[in-house]
Amino acid sequence: MADVVPLSTLTVGAAGVLRDYPKAGAAFLRLREMGLLPGTRLKLVRTAPLGDPLEVEVRGYRLTLRRSEADQIRVEPVSS
Repeated sequence: MADVVPLSTLTVGAAGVLRDYPKAGAAFLRLREMGLLPGTRLKLVRTAPLGDPLEVEVRGYRLTLRRSEADQIRVEPVSS
């Protein structure tokens, strides 16, 4: 198993499998409702010019996250 890193550290175009995220907070409840669950594959599509927010592709749609949220989401990098 590869190292688990924050989602915000992936490079554009890199993919990862979600392994962990905070279990509390309204923002993370909403992420779970949108399908961001452990074991879900996601891909970092792009970042804004100043690095915040980040756009990820998950389950066939694109989701925009604040960098502060992406810092708390742990993923296992995988080859695209």
